[in-house]
Amino acid sequence: MIIDSEPIVLGIETSCDETGVGIVRGTTLLGESIASSVEQHARFGGVVPEVASRAHLEAMTPTVERALAEAGLTFADVDAFAVTAGPGLPGALMVGVAAAKAYALSLGRPLYGVHHLAAHVAVDQLEHGKLPKPCVALLVSGGHSSLLLVPDVASDVQSLGATVDDAAGEAFDKVARVLDLGFPGGPHIDRAARAGDPAAIAFPRGKYADGTYDFSFSGLKTAVARWVEARQRAGEAVPVADVAASFQEAVVDVLTRKALAVCRDHGVGDLVIGGGVAANSRLRALAQERCDAAGVRLRIPRPKLCTDNGAMVAALGAELVGAGIAPSALSLPADSSLPIEVVSL
Repeated sequence: MIIDSEPIVLGIETSCDETGVGIVRGTTLLGESIASSVEQHARFGGVVPEVASRAHLEAMTPTVERALAEAGLTFADVDAFAVTAGPGLPGALMVGVAAAKAYALSLGRPLYGVHHLAAHVAVDQLEHGKLPKPCVALLVSGGHSSLLLVPDVASDVQSLGATVDDAAGEAFDKVARVLDLGFPGGPHIDRAARAGDPAAIAFPRGKYADGTYDFSFSGLKTAVARWVEARQRAGEAVPVADVAASFQEAVVDVLTRKALAVCRDHGVGDLVIGGGVAANSRLRALAQERCDAAGVRLRIPRPKLCTDNGAMVAALGAELVGAGIAPSALSLPADSSLPIEVVSL
């Protein structure tokens, strides 16, 4: 039984192509390590699930050891383990869940299987302290574009809107491929857009004013591809910077518009933005501008904590322990379609 009011929690994240391990005491990050397999996927233009799973297997032990070394701790110091149980790539999730079970069982420590998106919300506490209750969370990544109402990140997370097709991060990857900018697309688009005009091309904004909190980026992605193809057929140069800036502006315009609509409609004064796309410089700038105008307090972790990492899993695990929530059973499954309402299994 954990008695310390601020236990040390080791978190493991393997939902996609990052093997992340983080160690947290309360809301303080003690150490972390990440091993990425992105270079192994780059030549395919996207994540290959089997490659990701094998990379997690190879990276797990050394990544855990590096995180412990950075924190100046040993396994004996760890009070509990947390692991992403879903959603994510099934094989990748299984690697992390199996490793966490082995550590917890061998050391006689409690285990917490947590939801990937709830962890993206909880990680903000490592930078800005305890989350306000309630808050609204906008989570944007390669697999998710979600709007959540979060009365309590440990026990009550409600989905208000999500992508109906391509997630924003997926659209960034596909547009970057069209522009021959490389994978992953987000950082490449962000850099190229800095030299471009965001108003140069009037790309569509899907579901912009449809009265819902849902997102759609498939039509935007297709519109960019068709625009580029038309220029190429005409033998004209493609203004990569302008295309990147105009595409990026269309994405962040919709994301921030809908996030502020949720805050307004639900009377919530705090917005948290997380997920890999939250590292995008234009999203951060426009969100701040619109939040300031609306009187909403904005919280975005530093870019390193926005992408998938073990610290976010440890942060949510620490929150669960502090809230007195029962740990998971050792029969904990890896659930690739785990609903957001299930913060922990």
